[in-house]
Amino acid sequence: MTIQLPDFEGGLRAYDPRPEPLAVTPGAPFSSRTVFSAAHVVADPYADVSPDSPAAVDWDATLAFRRHLWSHGLGVAEAMDTAQRGMGLDWAGAAELIRRSAAEAKSVGGLIACGVGTDQLTGPASLDEVRAAYEEQLALVEESGARAILMASRALAAAASGPEDYLEVYGHLLRQATEPVVLHWLGPMFDPALEGYWGSSDLDAATDTFLEVIAAHPDKVDGIKVSLLEAQREIDIRRRLPQGVRCYTGDDFNYPELIAGDEKGFSHALLGIFDPLGPLAAEAVRVLDTGNVPGFRELLDPTVELSRHLFQTPTRFYKTGVVFLAWLAGHQSHFTMVGGLQSARSLPHFARAYELADGLGLFPDPKLAEERMKNLLSLYGVAQ
Repeated sequence: MTIQLPDFEGGLRAYDPRPEPLAVTPGAPFSSRTVFSAAHVVADPYADVSPDSPAAVDWDATLAFRRHLWSHGLGVAEAMDTAQRGMGLDWAGAAELIRRSAAEAKSVGGLIACGVGTDQLTGPASLDEVRAAYEEQLALVEESGARAILMASRALAAAASGPEDYLEVYGHLLRQATEPVVLHWLGPMFDPALEGYWGSSDLDAATDTFLEVIAAHPDKVDGIKVSLLEAQREIDIRRRLPQGVRCYTGDDFNYPELIAGDEKGFSHALLGIFDPLGPLAAEAVRVLDTGNVPGFRELLDPTVELSRHLFQTPTRFYKTGVVFLAWLAGHQSHFTMVGGLQSARSLPHFARAYELADGLGLFPDPKLAEERMKNLLSLYGVAQ
């Protein structure tokens, strides 16, 4: 049945939804790559909250979505920016999310890593206060039994006077960590408050400081997550890493080529786009496990158009598209977000996201997705 979708010129166009989903089945963890999906949180639609209120989370639906990812062999990167960390989910909510998800991972044997930041700081902070905030969160993640991901800190970006402050703070934390951690470099396109991270807005200089931190503590760094949306820079960083330190791509524009790699190495993955792409991405990595790089690219390359659409500027609002697709796919009963961020993208943006995701076969029940898309359109006054 045809559905009328709004275009970007103010008109409507006819689209014929796909009748059947892509055929994928759950499976075991991967052998050639370590792959994490940065998972979103499901808001409680019945909570009486405002955009300034603490997040109200639907814990049952949130944990069910993580079990969905684990069932396909994916790891879960918890309490990251995809979970609206710093954009509606405060530290109290993130701490509860970490505790619950880590316990759930233990019960099902799922791989999990959790974000460690400084978002309990609500105003200007000293370097000592930044260190203490990181330490508090690191302790909670380690106590939960999860791997720690040291996230980029807005407070550190504001407090640091140069590269030496980053070297001191990260060196202190790495010496304290009981297990190797993942270092996360999130670019300003994802969070404008992180401009100049590692002590410089010059990316070459920032890269040198980042690598200096790792070189000083290679035994405490499991890997790095690079989210700069620059494929060549990630490749260059990857080639300069100490032996045994992994590169987890966070490049939602160029992930197929970075995961596939080249004759000098490859990237693992820790990606927000692997939230909506979970089953398809897992299928592609299993093909890669057999050594079939062309088959891997054949499955994953067509997903890049959807990813680039969801992550278009302002990139930090990609979470809205991620949750929208989770609703259409039946992973949650509503399209409500923490902080009211369901309003952060336009109707034409949603329409194109639906069309691209449907074309990939991402919806387990295409008819349900079509009905929900029509319901959304009707709220905007688009008659079918």
